[in-house]
Amino acid sequence: MKDYEVEVKVPCDDLEAVGRLAESLGADDRGERTQEDIYFSHPCKDFGQSDEALRLRYSDGRWRITYKGPKVDQLTKTREEIEMDIDPGIENVLLKLGFRRNMVIRKNRRILLLDNVELSLDRVEGLGDFVELEYKGGSVERGKSEILDMMQKLGLKGSERRSYLELLLESQGI
Repeated sequence: MKDYEVEVKVPCDDLEAVGRLAESLGADDRGERTQEDIYFSHPCKDFGQSDEALRLRYSDGRWRITYKGPKVDQLTKTREEIEMDIDPGIENVLLKLGFRRNMVIRKNRRILLLDNVELSLDRVEGLGDFVELEYKGGSVERGKSEILDMMQKLGLKGSERRSYLELLLESQGI
C-alpha cells in the first residue's frame, strides 16, 4: 500500500493572525523549528518533468530522506511520499551515484495541530510566508475534504501547487 501526503499550500500575508485563529479553534501548538531541505537532481531523469522530488531534511537534530511522487490531482498537492530517518552520510552516497545538489531551502516553521490537520506556518527564506495544511489521517478523499473545510474555517483562499523548490527556481529564472 502506498502512503500519500494530502496537502495544500497557501501564500499568507499574516501568519500570526492565522496562528491566533487556529489556537482560538483549539489547535495544539507543537512548537517552532528551523528546517533545512536539500533537494537533489537525478543523473538520468528530470524530476521537473516527472513531477518527483528527492530531499534530505535536517530538523530537530535529525536527518530524514524523502521521495515525493507526482501529484495525483489538480486541486491539492496530494502525492505518494516515502520518508525515513537516515544517517547524514547518505548525501555522500547520493553524490557518488551521480545525484547533484539542486538547491537548499531554509525555513522557519511553527506547527499547530487542529483536528486531523497539521498546520505549518512557514517563513521561507527568499520566498515569503505560507501556510501548509497536511491531513494526518488515512483516507485521501477524507483528507482533501478536511483540509478544504479547515481552509474555510481559517479564511485561507487559493492554493499554490508548486513546491518551494519550484517557486525558488522560478524566482531565480532557472
